[in-house]
Amino acid sequence: MERKLIYKILLILGVVGLCVYYAFPLEKRINLGLDLKGGMHLLLKVDTSHLEGQAKLDACDRAVEVIRNRIDEFGVRETSIQKQGEDEIVVQLPGVSDRERAIDIIGKTALLEFKIVSNDTEKLKEALAGTIPAGYELKYTLDENEPLLLEKQAVLVGDSLTNASVRFDQSQFNEPIVALQFNSAGAKKFAEVTASNVGRRLAIVLDGKVQSAPRIREAIPSGEAVITGRFDAQAAQDLSLILRVGALPAPMHIEEERTVGPLLGQDSINKGVKASLIGCALVFVFMAGYYLLAGVISDIALFLNLIIILGGLGLLPVLFPGVSATLTLPGIAGIALSLGMAVDANVLINERIREEIKAGRNLRSSIANGYSRAFTAIFDSNLTTLIAAFLLFQFGTGPIRGFAVTLTIGLLSSMFTAIVVTRAIFEILLKLAWIKNSLPMFRLIGETKFDFIGKRKIFYALSVIIIVIGLFSYFKKGPAAFGIDFAGGQLQEYSFKNPPPIDKVRQVLKGINLGEATIQQFKDNPRAVLIRTSEDKNQILTDKLKEAFPDDDIQILRIERVGPVAGKHLKTKAVSALLWALVGILIYVGFRFKHINFAAAGVIALLHDVLVALGFLVITNRQIDLLSVTAFLTIAGYSINDTIVIYDRVRENARLYRKLSLKELINLSVNQTLGRTLLTSGVTLLVVAAIFFYGGEVLSNFAFALFVGFISGVYSTIFIASPLVLAWSRKAAK
Repeated sequence: MERKLIYKILLILGVVGLCVYYAFPLEKRINLGLDLKGGMHLLLKVDTSHLEGQAKLDACDRAVEVIRNRIDEFGVRETSIQKQGEDEIVVQLPGVSDRERAIDIIGKTALLEFKIVSNDTEKLKEALAGTIPAGYELKYTLDENEPLLLEKQAVLVGDSLTNASVRFDQSQFNEPIVALQFNSAGAKKFAEVTASNVGRRLAIVLDGKVQSAPRIREAIPSGEAVITGRFDAQAAQDLSLILRVGALPAPMHIEEERTVGPLLGQDSINKGVKASLIGCALVFVFMAGYYLLAGVISDIALFLNLIIILGGLGLLPVLFPGVSATLTLPGIAGIALSLGMAVDANVLINERIREEIKAGRNLRSSIANGYSRAFTAIFDSNLTTLIAAFLLFQFGTGPIRGFAVTLTIGLLSSMFTAIVVTRAIFEILLKLAWIKNSLPMFRLIGETKFDFIGKRKIFYALSVIIIVIGLFSYFKKGPAAFGIDFAGGQLQEYSFKNPPPIDKVRQVLKGINLGEATIQQFKDNPRAVLIRTSEDKNQILTDKLKEAFPDDDIQILRIERVGPVAGKHLKTKAVSALLWALVGILIYVGFRFKHINFAAAGVIALLHDVLVALGFLVITNRQIDLLSVTAFLTIAGYSINDTIVIYDRVRENARLYRKLSLKELINLSVNQTLGRTLLTSGVTLLVVAAIFFYGGEVLSNFAFALFVGFISGVYSTIFIASPLVLAWSRKAAK
């Protein structure tokens, strides 16, 4: 066996072995994202408006440390806490199901103040009448709602605390209390305050709310105080935790929240795996049935491609310390696209080998020439998509960046398996004489001689009509076209034991002033109910639903809440990521084909496909969310692949047929690649159809957009991109 072939085999075995090692066991090597595993994602905004100077600059960093300390004590593993921008913090808590408790622990400012209560009953009456005396503030106790007039200036604050712990009082109720201990300076100050105010009440104020206001019986030199408030044990434990690790430097509010329950996470995994297995099985069967031995070799490459993708995700933390390998729903989209690209490369190679055999060359030469002639198209299409993926990572938000990472790994893997692995297998079979003179394949689409360019105006008009109808529907719907990712608001999804009557659910909503909320029940799972509201009343709504349906085991599947600022930010980042990806494609295609007409026509075809997919989403009353944007990016990446292959064939034919006009060259090239274009898109649509029918409601919009976009991609490559090159070239010539 040739030394070069031996080196190839060793390289393949080394890469696959390394990836198997870092891919399995999957549950240890690759973390599941919150949308698959369940848990909470929070985007917190730090309000620094009341701070100045260095305190304002340091507030976000200090807040990150306080939150990290609180979560460490809370006991959540594999958390992610990152500063974003100047005043935002992203917190991810996998596996957390107690939403209210987690939000309370993370978001409570924990500003502890001790304030003297005024004994002047006349001033209290004035305050209750609406005139609060200068230097005072009117507060009410949490337990008994008793009005108190407090001195505004705190006599002691919580930065003197050294510890906070839970104890139980000695009364007959044996209720939990929070015991406080001060440092030496704080203890001294506390002793002075209590000594000089014997007989008066001292209010203990946490985040502006009076927890308790005990009367000072005597001076307390020990530096210890207690907070009572009729807590349960859990609430007392959480309060002591917050006070123990320190107060936040500034108030915070939640800009974005995504909580996925374990039931929905497991359901997404089950349905995603089922859809992927069905889709992959369809692809494997088709490739083996259509290309026979060459198809089996392609199937081996596709299988290894998946192994290398999983291994690449597992290798990420090794190559880039601090980066975790996390698989999310958009990440699965990246894998789907990369598998589609891998199918595309294998079909392109097989079709090239078929052409060489038909031209009368022997099998060895046909295989060598097939790989050589297919290489430029495979390289250009994959590199173009890699450029887009890089720009998506740079300018996208979390889900889009996850999509870009898996897409990048998948593209590199597909090039390796399609070009190196399958070539090595063919060379081994030739060396062993297992194949000699022929490589039979079926052929559904023979040679065609359609005049695609001559009918271009009809298809221009058809595209304009479809896009105009879609855009009209989009602008007519306005904000209603967007999901809460971009429009803001709150979404909560519940699972019932039995399908609930929607009228009864609507009555519950009206009872808590949420009559305008939208309710959605799914045909494939009528026990699940999705409710969209404009404000956060989740806890009240959950309690009321359980009261109205006492015999149902109601489970929270997910909660998503996005504020208007965060929604606007997500929309801006998504549009920015898409536009930069198109700019990257435009520049590379223009450089590679040495003419801006090719690049501009290709990008217009991509925009065409994205607008068609967007229009169909709106027309069919499907909302546009982050997964929809991920679908648009997937469509753009896949569509340019087809266009690049035709451009590459035009470039090749221009060297072979110098006497043909550009119109004849384009028509010839489109006809020569028509079979390959329909095959690759059709095979990839098998995977998309499996996701659409078996992937569940979470992936429904995503799969629908892909289905429409991939069909549009075939259409635009043939009837939009290619004719535009001719039209603009003629204008330039004139």
